Amino acid sequence: MDSSMLESYYNQSSMNHFKTISAFNHASGVKPPEHPMFSILYGDKNDHWDGSVEFTADFYIIGFKQLKSGSVLYGKTKYDHDLGKMSFIKPRQLVTFKDIRLEEACCLILIHEDFLSGTALYHEIKKYHYFEYDVNEALHLSPSEEKTIWELMQTMDKEHRNNTDDYSKPIIISHLDTLLKYAQRFYKRQFINRAEMSGAVATKFNDLLAAHFDKENHRVTGLPTVGSLAAKLNLSPRYLSDLLKQETGKTALDLIHLYLIAEAKNLLIEGRLNISEISFSLGFENPNYFSRLFRRTVGITPHAFRDQGLN
Repeated sequence: MDSSMLESYYNQSSMNHFKTISAFNHASGVKPPEHPMFSILYGDKNDHWDGSVEFTADFYIIGFKQLKSGSVLYGKTKYDHDLGKMSFIKPRQLVTFKDIRLEEACCLILIHEDFLSGTALYHEIKKYHYFEYDVNEALHLSPSEEKTIWELMQTMDKEHRNNTDDYSKPIIISHLDTLLKYAQRFYKRQFINRAEMSGAVATKFNDLLAAHFDKENHRVTGLPTVGSLAAKLNLSPRYLSDLLKQETGKTALDLIHLYLIAEAKNLLIEGRLNISEISFSLGFENPNYFSRLFRRTVGITPHAFRDQGLN
């Protein structure tokens, strides 16, 4: 890929947005894609981007690479070069490349949204949360996992370059679906490894929840949010929820709700505050929302729970 052409393009463009893969390939200095809505691009360790280039696009990007130096920004989050091999970028997400040097060969798969239209993968791909992870939460690969992914990429590449019959697209879709499922499996393995190396995230998460209420932050900022707690753990909200789901069987929002309900039960049994006062003391702006959440979680209303405890 020709980095100077890509950088020149951005210097001339105010939108920095690619509607087509062909436009991206042209700006990158590579030949047009074999298929207008699907492309696989390769780079080697001598390729580089000097300076900073940024873009958004109407297609998914799956990156398979090891950087020697430089950084990638996905949204506003920095991806350091030693933090992973695979990253997944959804359409219309701002991406920035800055002073990139490759450690080894790289590969980019570009999949336009329209390529998936009419297929089961159009809906399935939206279920893979890793397209919403920050790039510093890229997927690490073991040697055997790397071999599996690389072989799938090469198989898709061969198919889309050498075959143009009616079977080509379904075969590519099938291999792409397999690759995404493998990525999901490998991320689950990474969640387990990460918890073993860095300690249980659920414990840290619950500690943050406790601190939020101990310091009475809820009186100023209201209920704790998944986003605010994820930021304190240096994780994206989606990655945090998936990691907690792996550890506890509950999402981040589930754990926040369970913590709030536990605090509410304690206050209800104490009996010093009425339902509205308990609601506001926990950071709820609307007592009715508090009551609905309590009933949905516990199975009875706060009033019934209090009466039950008093009997």
